[in-house]
Amino acid sequence: MDWIRQIGRYIVVMLLQVLFFDQLHLLGVCHPYIYILCLLMMPITLPHSIDLLIGAALGLVMDVFCNSLGVHMCACVLIMLIRPYLLGTIVNDKDRLNEQISLRVLGWEALIKYVIVLVLIHHFCVFMLSAWHWHHLVFVLLSTVVSSIVTISVIFGYNALKYK
Repeated sequence: MDWIRQIGRYIVVMLLQVLFFDQLHLLGVCHPYIYILCLLMMPITLPHSIDLLIGAALGLVMDVFCNSLGVHMCACVLIMLIRPYLLGTIVNDKDRLNEQISLRVLGWEALIKYVIVLVLIHHFCVFMLSAWHWHHLVFVLLSTVVSSIVTISVIFGYNALKYK
């Protein structure tokens, strides 16, 4: 039953991303990617290879909708590679991470560090691969910061509402 709920959440978040957030282009620098919420909140108990496959699949779906030729897939696989190591540095007791990552499980301080680091890495990777040249670094950094602020706000809002 938990898997059905998880898949339902993925579908709802992907629909929100494609139908609403992909249409939101504020000043040409704000492109929030809330779909990574699904990857960030996955249980840590899954085998690492399954994490990578889910990240690749979710990134591929976004690439199809965004026509971005593997950019999202690369960024999603990258954050799924980093995720277990980051959790290991943030959380002292990894044994308590036997369920879905959330505010209730991590607490505010660890969740803030976890989300900010992975969202910044993901967004930088997406925008850098899309720009494909270091001459656009200022635009890439500006897009990364602005888009990350919106994405992080949505992720924290979701967690605050879910675990009030």
